[in-house]
Amino acid sequence: MPVALLALAMSAFGIGTTEFVMMGLLPDVAADLHTSVPTAGYLVSAYALGVVVGAPLLTALGARLPRRRMLVLLMALFTVGNLASAVAPGFGTLAAARFLAGLPHGAFFGVGAVVAARLVEERRGARAVARMFLGLTVANVLGVPVATLLGQHVGWRATFAVVAVIGVVAVAALAALVPVLPAERVGGLRGEAGALRDRHVLLALVTTVFGFAGVFAVYSYLASMMTEVTGVTATTVTFVLALFGVGMTLGALIAGPLTDHALRPTLYGSLAALAAVLLLFPVAVRHEVTALVAVVLLGMVGFATTTPLQMMVMRKARHAPTLASASNQAAFNLANAGGAWVGGVAISAGWGWTSPALVGSALAVTGLAVAAVSGRLDRSAPAGVSDYLPRARPIPSRRG
Repeated sequence: MPVALLALAMSAFGIGTTEFVMMGLLPDVAADLHTSVPTAGYLVSAYALGVVVGAPLLTALGARLPRRRMLVLLMALFTVGNLASAVAPGFGTLAAARFLAGLPHGAFFGVGAVVAARLVEERRGARAVARMFLGLTVANVLGVPVATLLGQHVGWRATFAVVAVIGVVAVAALAALVPVLPAERVGGLRGEAGALRDRHVLLALVTTVFGFAGVFAVYSYLASMMTEVTGVTATTVTFVLALFGVGMTLGALIAGPLTDHALRPTLYGSLAALAAVLLLFPVAVRHEVTALVAVVLLGMVGFATTTPLQMMVMRKARHAPTLASASNQAAFNLANAGGAWVGGVAISAGWGWTSPALVGSALAVTGLAVAAVSGRLDRSAPAGVSDYLPRARPIPSRRG
């Protein structure tokens, strides 16, 4: 695999760390800024809103930029957002800084996924994309727990300062390791936006929203499920979350080769497996050993859906993949927010702490149904229409 994938994975590690670490720092931030934990929770929403807004907006603005320059600029903006978070004097400015840090998230992964696929031969494209996303999974295994401990013992501002340093290193790595790649020749913004009107692309985005929402319906309340139902101690929850990250890493490693071999069967299989694991989750969490196994399986099958979902969008928007790829990252964040909201509604309705898993299973089945409809439309499409991404011109050996 090209060394440029290491720079993309390093960047993904920084982005994943700053995205999820706020959940563990909410009590510390709330106490320092003299606000409540629920109010501090809006900082999570501010970041997610930045992702949803920034994914299509920044991708569109940079449609004609060379890909390496685009990635460097996006990572530089990410770094500025985290540095601003570290020095924010109050809640309002911190919320604005979190929004700023979230703006490049979706665009970076959208552009990065297309770049990763273009760096390798066509039959290995999904594996390359999965390698980039490994940075995101490793962030959940190592980055988030370590950053949370740092924030709890040194101060939450130190966490964001360290993430900003990671951002600086990532900018340097991107500039040094990613080869010169021209922007896709799709007619600029109009060509990119036109891909989003394709029904196959829209169905792929809807599949992402429903299919992945089931994961966050449970993940958002996993700590409470473990303490209230399984009976583990609060200190063990960090270990449980790390196990979820281990499962995510396994899912990324497995999904890459499978997606390259057979995209749709991998998508169908991962969504069906996700629905099954979520359906059995309420039973599994009642015993500590089975609960830990279930957490690993949930992370594995949940993240196994991300590579085929990303590749499906990119291939359906094959003539203008970048904006569609970034929009899929926005769809993932809508899934995160929607899954958390639906899971919270189920708990508030008195259905119990494990009810989000059953709701999540229904969401995964819905995503599978949408994917099946999309597949049926594919089979009725004219013969000879390729799903694959346009290949880049030969990559020059000179780094420039």
